[in-house]
Amino acid sequence: MTQTSENVTWLTQEAYNQLKAELEHLSGPARAEITAKIAAAREEGDLRENGGYHAAKEEQGKQELRVRQLTQLLENAKVGEAPSAGGAVAPGMVVTIAFDGDEDDTLTFLLASREYASSDIETYSPQSPLGSGVNGKKIGEDAQYELPNGKLASVKVLEAKPYAA
Repeated sequence: MTQTSENVTWLTQEAYNQLKAELEHLSGPARAEITAKIAAAREEGDLRENGGYHAAKEEQGKQELRVRQLTQLLENAKVGEAPSAGGAVAPGMVVTIAFDGDEDDTLTFLLASREYASSDIETYSPQSPLGSGVNGKKIGEDAQYELPNGKLASVKVLEAKPYAA
């Protein structure tokens, strides 16, 4: 999954279906649950000192923010094929790089949006300095990206393969 400068987000069919299901849950059953929690907390009395009410309202705010994020993401989504094995580094691929040509100092990560992030593997956005540096590079090619201090770092792409959840 990746975003381009035109605000189009490319998703695999699997990612689109997963995000669509999350949106449907948050817009339906989850919304009803939080409304019931707020109503129950409201019946407990004084709202100024009602921790359950304030916690439920905060949870509702976070949930509604996620609904807006997902709605916007899916409105701008284009469903496409997952990247193929071989070829160039692309969003949706697990990439292994070596820092400054040192084949022992490596990093393996998923090049994808935060929507695709999992606890199994570190995720870098295609818009991040490292992500934009390696995006489009072929296995064996060198890439450069800018560090926070303004200096350039070099990496070599060792491997790029489609992510398998």
